[in-house]
Amino acid sequence: MSVAHPSRFAVLAVSIALALSAAAAQAQDANAQQGTAPAKKKPVELQAVNVTAEKRVENLQKVPISMTVLPSEKLESFGQSGDTVLQLASRAPSVYAETSYGREFPRFYIRGLGNSDFDLNASQPVSMVYDDIVQENPVLKGFPLFDLEQVEVLRGPQGTLFGRNSPAGVIKFESRKPSQDTSGYARVSYGTLGTANAEAALGGALSSHWSGRVSALAQHRDGWIDNDYTGKKDALGGYNDRAVRLQALYEDGDFNALINAHARWLQGTATVNRANAIPLGENSFVPGFDRYKVLQDGGNKQHLFSWGSNLHLNWKLGDYTFTSITGFEKATSYSLGDVDGGIAIPHNPSQQSAVTPFPAETADALPHDRQITQEFRLASDPKERLNWQVGTYYFYENIAISNFDYATLNNHALDGYAKQTQRTNAWAVFASSDYKITDDFDVRAGARYSHDSRTFRVDRLLSPIGGGPLTLGADPHDSRWSGDLTGTWTLNPNINVYGRISNGFRAPSVQGRVLFSNSISQAKPETITSYEMGIKTTGMDNRVRFNADVYAYNMHNQQLTAVGGDINITRLINARKTKGYGGEFDLEAYLTPNFIVTAGGSYNHTELKDRTLAVAPCGSGCTLLNPLNASGNALVDGNPLPNAPKWIGTLTARYGIPYGESGEFFVYTDWNYRSDVNFFLYESKEFQSKPFLEGGLRVGYNWDFGKREVALYGRNLTNKRVITGAIDFNNRTAFVNDPRVVGVEFRADL
Repeated sequence: MSVAHPSRFAVLAVSIALALSAAAAQAQDANAQQGTAPAKKKPVELQAVNVTAEKRVENLQKVPISMTVLPSEKLESFGQSGDTVLQLASRAPSVYAETSYGREFPRFYIRGLGNSDFDLNASQPVSMVYDDIVQENPVLKGFPLFDLEQVEVLRGPQGTLFGRNSPAGVIKFESRKPSQDTSGYARVSYGTLGTANAEAALGGALSSHWSGRVSALAQHRDGWIDNDYTGKKDALGGYNDRAVRLQALYEDGDFNALINAHARWLQGTATVNRANAIPLGENSFVPGFDRYKVLQDGGNKQHLFSWGSNLHLNWKLGDYTFTSITGFEKATSYSLGDVDGGIAIPHNPSQQSAVTPFPAETADALPHDRQITQEFRLASDPKERLNWQVGTYYFYENIAISNFDYATLNNHALDGYAKQTQRTNAWAVFASSDYKITDDFDVRAGARYSHDSRTFRVDRLLSPIGGGPLTLGADPHDSRWSGDLTGTWTLNPNINVYGRISNGFRAPSVQGRVLFSNSISQAKPETITSYEMGIKTTGMDNRVRFNADVYAYNMHNQQLTAVGGDINITRLINARKTKGYGGEFDLEAYLTPNFIVTAGGSYNHTELKDRTLAVAPCGSGCTLLNPLNASGNALVDGNPLPNAPKWIGTLTARYGIPYGESGEFFVYTDWNYRSDVNFFLYESKEFQSKPFLEGGLRVGYNWDFGKREVALYGRNLTNKRVITGAIDFNNRTAFVNDPRVVGVEFRADL
């Protein structure tokens, strides 16, 4: 497929913008001459942003937590080319995301803290909460973004109100809720690579007490990667991803009930591995690397079905509110990949560059994942000088996992098979309060007691390394306190300064990928204490909003995953201590009534502090930058955490040009930057990603006061090519980002 040269696309974009400016100027002159009424003026002040970071509705500027809010308008622009939830990577300060699993398994990092584990029962320190329901399993975290009110990113430990497995932070997704007012939209787009998206929602009154809303999404991309080994064109890279959400809201005086049901169907390609893509001694692509071609002798496919339902009940009991939130989630999945990313025996000499030391083709299946959650909360009137909330929480999960290994040289015959089961029971009680000591100073404090127990078993029936049947198990459990203490000073109505101390933990973990091993690994609970100071301000008659903070944390027994190395398994380990510090800011400003800019940035320093911690280095040959111990393992003391860029920056800008009585030409652009990242716990020259700057552009026209819109869009405008991840046990395998996608979109609102 031919793709326009970046410079040509930039010239085209500038030409369109200049043409629109000239057309708007001519239209304004014509209106002035004919006495036509000018277009409706936009508001020139920022609207208040309400959030539920502390499980009650508050103004963003009054919540003493480092957080970023991404409204629906930004999400729709970021995801135009069919991006998954990974579109949030580098879209908020200190937030990064990556995957080695295709569209179904995102891995998020906040302030450098995350987990690169690729096992289907992996726990992560970034909790993802969708409509108040935690999405614990990694495949649940990938639910598509559509018909959302906003996304709230909470940075730092959230041990009081969210509890276990949130020491790095929480990402909250808020769907648009039903109301008595009729509303809805439809949005369709088509772009290069056969990228097609359709999205729609409709809501309104069902009766005097009932309202409903239905939302749906369909995303498609053609295969765009040729497999020159099999001779099949457009063999890989395609997908069909569909999701639906149904909601019904009942309201009657002091009682309301919200019922939510949702589902997702995904079929397509898993991550495409690129064999021998990284040259020895460099962190770049080998000469002649082609993003549109591979040479692979293994299989690649992926499918996922997930569904869930939740029930929110709220009673107003005088000055108090009682809330019950019940959630159920279920998922099944299967993902097969050619792990070595190459071939064992070439058909001709031209294919020699794709030969790998041995074939590796594996698959993981999730026959079932069932999750049940229940939360009860009692809260006082938030308008009182002292307001509080207390609650209880219960979590249950039952997972079954199947691991497969295939002998590629033997007609893809099964030569390895193991079954894992894991059951988790967790419960907690918590309390949080906010007391206004004076009109200008208030204190927030909270505490949570949590208990977590897990039962893990693995049965290996067949091993590719010659081991016989094997049964292993573990039953870790833990009980722990967590909490926070915050003081907020109101210097004036537009400036708040706060100081916050918080802690959190991640429950003990077990991993049992025993196809290539005769043992399982366990990790003790990790704990974190974080210190944060921040300022939240508005100014220039509410045309500018600026928030910033600095932080430092100490983490003990951090759970880390030694991925790859000499064999294709993950090993859980604990680091004695991890230190981190940095700063973040968010800015939003109307520079003119028709020109709005948002920006954010962060600096995150992370450092492992454990003189004896060592991991297996690359098994494929690389240039190590760490010393080795007597066992030949790499000592990682002093290293930064993997997938933890020091610098992240994001910028959006929208300029509108009124045209006629109800129309507007507009140009919208967004850019995000992250500095270089290290892929593994050890450091090497090869397994690092270079800094990456990526941009998007929308140029279009809306009319009928914004209810209709047509636009041209482009994602990855410069067609930048970057290594986003790697596999190190077999050869220097790389993952690569998607190429530029350009297309056209139409949207209509009710």
